[in-house]
Amino acid sequence: MLTPKELLNRQLTQATAQLGGAATGAPDEPLVVAASNPKFGDFQCNIALTLAKQLQQKPRDLAEQILANLQVADLCEPPTIAGPGFINFTLKPSYIQAWLTQQIQDPRCGVAVVEEPLTIVVDFSSPNIAKEMHVGHLRSTIIGDCLARVFEFQGHRVLRLNHVGDWGTQFGMLIAYLQERYPGLLPPGEAIDLGDLVTFYRQAKQRFDGDEEFQQHARQLVVQLQAGDPELVKAWQFLCEVSRREFQQIYDLLEVQLTERGESFYNPFLAAVVEELKAKGLAVLDQGAWCVFLEGFVNADGSPLPLIIQKSDGGYNYATTDLAALRYRVQNDGAQRIIYVTDVGQSQHFAQVFQVAEKAGWLPPTVQCIHVPFGLVLGEDGKKFRTRSGETVRLKDLLEEAIQRADRDIRTRLASEQRQESPEFIQHLARIIGISAVKYADLSQNRLSNYSFSYDKMLALQGNTAPYLLYAYVRVQGIARKGAIDFAQFTPEFILKLPPEFTLAKHLMQFPDVVAQLGADFLPNRLGQYLFELSQKFNQFYDQCPILAAAEPERSARLGLAYLTAKVLQLGLSLLGIPVVERM
Repeated sequence: MLTPKELLNRQLTQATAQLGGAATGAPDEPLVVAASNPKFGDFQCNIALTLAKQLQQKPRDLAEQILANLQVADLCEPPTIAGPGFINFTLKPSYIQAWLTQQIQDPRCGVAVVEEPLTIVVDFSSPNIAKEMHVGHLRSTIIGDCLARVFEFQGHRVLRLNHVGDWGTQFGMLIAYLQERYPGLLPPGEAIDLGDLVTFYRQAKQRFDGDEEFQQHARQLVVQLQAGDPELVKAWQFLCEVSRREFQQIYDLLEVQLTERGESFYNPFLAAVVEELKAKGLAVLDQGAWCVFLEGFVNADGSPLPLIIQKSDGGYNYATTDLAALRYRVQNDGAQRIIYVTDVGQSQHFAQVFQVAEKAGWLPPTVQCIHVPFGLVLGEDGKKFRTRSGETVRLKDLLEEAIQRADRDIRTRLASEQRQESPEFIQHLARIIGISAVKYADLSQNRLSNYSFSYDKMLALQGNTAPYLLYAYVRVQGIARKGAIDFAQFTPEFILKLPPEFTLAKHLMQFPDVVAQLGADFLPNRLGQYLFELSQKFNQFYDQCPILAAAEPERSARLGLAYLTAKVLQLGLSLLGIPVVERM
């Protein structure tokens, strides 16, 4: 079922086409938008103003011609023209009620499956082996997971890739250090965790930076590792496995699914990437390194800024690996869209990589490569979020503290309400609320902006927070319990009379458009804002329109609105990676 916005857009496209070929805009450009103010109706269109100069007519005259060609009698009240030529549309109550009747049976809440599914690679999270995940990995992990969830729900084929940093010079340093510390190279299996590896890494880095002999030995070990030395490969695998176990604990906590395909996976293809770029005349030798010089990239002094693909010592770097990964994803995975979710600081790097791939012919016009950048997580003081000692906050610590704070808040609230709940209930609820609060606090912000991290704000029951949205869902479940209503067997007749009923119903109808927009602009905060406004409108409806105490048919209609609200909240939150709870 098309949404009202889609139906209006289709009718307007047909109506404007009859004014002349030049009047038809881009096929994917919407002609109608939600009204900025309810006094203008539900939707507005300014196409008459846009076309006036092109067709050399007055906007109001054009608007009248458009209305004469429109076929929307079953959808809207007679459209009106306002100001210089704005066209306003108000949905008919009968149409709204028919839409509600259909959608209450639809588990997808009106969101259609795409007609032409794509193969989409989402590259996100990407921590480094032998280093702990920190707060900087939070945004990539949950934004990437959200986008993957949306694409999957739309019906696309999605490959969630974790491009971990599991190759390079740091492994030579670590293995050299382990050789000194442990006879036989490998420590006992249960005697080491990621925290130990982080300590080893720091100590190895100090040796590497200050001891030339150690540095040379580490570089030799990298060469031997890349050549497949069995003992070194075994040590490398051990280091990766220790890190992988720790990473998985965080992914389990966040309920994030990923397929690991690290830098090492692409190591066999790096030489071929460089040779192909040389053969195509794109790579040139500059100061001993093989580089690709690109249009539009310059240093601060105005000199050309190259993308180095092979260092002067013969080694490869991130650019080489990213080019090999891109080529593999297109040629082997069949990717039609590749999404890279990383911090905004890598924007230039990916712009260079994409341009090289295009010039090399690895990125055909049928494939989109898109960098989805995000800003920093700041402390409440507006500075980079760090521990009191000045160190980067470990992601594991951040999540555990959120759960602990949620637990304290729950126990305080239960005590004030004189409620008794089992330890298992409190533990489960604290985990859901704590993790959800962290996720939503991030996803509800424009990803392009920095945001300040505050446990107190994100755990609040009021405001644009996960607990506020979860409470709106819980409120509906409470209505069902109190009224002994089985929503699964519920088929109401929708008869709407009061303004809060129409306001809530019209907002529910916008959900499919919001999901479609998220799949196009990759901005989860817009879905978060929609769900927040839905919760607000439901609470206003709940306060002003008695539900269980109402007489029929109002009682059933209002129960139906409550049920649809809960369905949309549950589905919308699931797309953000947030589960619901039945009681709080």
